[in-house]
Amino acid sequence: MQDRYLYLARHAEAVSEDGGLTAAGRRQAVLLGRRLRDVPLTAVHHGPLPRAAETARIVEEQATGQRLPVRACEAAGDYVPHVPDRAELPADIADALLPRLASISPAERTRGEELARQAEADFTGPVTELELEPGAPRPRHELVVTHAFLVAWLVRAALDAPAWRWMGLNPANAALTVIRYAPTRPASVLVYNDTSHLADELRWTGFPDPLRIA
Repeated sequence: MQDRYLYLARHAEAVSEDGGLTAAGRRQAVLLGRRLRDVPLTAVHHGPLPRAAETARIVEEQATGQRLPVRACEAAGDYVPHVPDRAELPADIADALLPRLASISPAERTRGEELARQAEADFTGPVTELELEPGAPRPRHELVVTHAFLVAWLVRAALDAPAWRWMGLNPANAALTVIRYAPTRPASVLVYNDTSHLADELRWTGFPDPLRIA
């Protein structure tokens, strides 16, 4: 088995939920790609929505001197990974959190949980012998351009936190999170929500005002 370094990035700022990137978002994606230039990426995965696909394309163009496989996958998409029951939540916050998820249908809940499990299977854990490719760089470095909820879910999973605890983790647009998975060691969250590659005016997009600290 080999180490896996998983680079997670929320898509850059978008014009709408179904649209591509704003001008600021394209600048964010360029700067994220430049941040990753010295990383020996082997693949770039992204969710199927336009804002994730466009971010991934720009990042891949900036990040490497060679063409990398850029793959769309539903498991990297925009969905709710887990809808907690009241019994899972601390009593003092249950009434505040549950209404935020009240509109999620039973079908969406089931599908979201399926996709979250698939994302963990596809993107996390040390690289097994079956996954190793002859001549491929070791350890493996992979980028997933996705959405806020999946970044939060995979960070929660890396820390072995309760399933509901993805709530409250809020990555910014084009922020970088890095998780290391090594054999015989617990997962390590090396970087979370890092926006140091972005110009000041490009940071904190995608955040509600109360969560902006600078």
